[in-house]
Amino acid sequence: MQLTDHRDIMAAPEAVWAAILDPAVLSACIPGCESLTGSPEAGYEAVVVQKVGPVKARFTGIVALSDMVPGRAVTISGEGKGGPAGFAKGGAKVTLEPGAEGTRLSYEVEASVGGKLAQLGSRLIDGFAKKLADEFFERFKATVEGSDTGGPGPDEGADDGGPEDGTGEKKSWLKRVFRG
Repeated sequence: MQLTDHRDIMAAPEAVWAAILDPAVLSACIPGCESLTGSPEAGYEAVVVQKVGPVKARFTGIVALSDMVPGRAVTISGEGKGGPAGFAKGGAKVTLEPGAEGTRLSYEVEASVGGKLAQLGSRLIDGFAKKLADEFFERFKATVEGSDTGGPGPDEGADDGGPEDGTGEKKSWLKRVFRG
């Protein structure tokens, strides 16, 4: 399965780049993610629970960042084993381009599955993979922009002690870092 799309994010490329390297942001944006530990340099270990049609599985695997061009591009690749359900692997080539009102994040996703998951048929798997990619990048956009549509972002709570933005609302961690 291959998918190409983009998101226009109302934030500076530096903020988008910092977020894509932040394990707390990635963990909050990956649908079904139970844990994500590690670093951009060494890679991450992840535990993700997903239900695809009648098959529900807990996938454990690795996520690696490669082909990094700081502030411009990165390839995110992962592979997970779901026990009897099979395996899933894939990656996303992500590029950032500065725009008039923020950053255009473009991505090319490629994914494949094996085992019981593969028996569900390519139409179901392709639809599910597209849904997951869309959900990840929408959550990522909402987190970076500091929107409340995706729920609280990492390190964001009802009272995190962070500075207010002048309207009585707390600033997201990215806004605090990059917008003062």
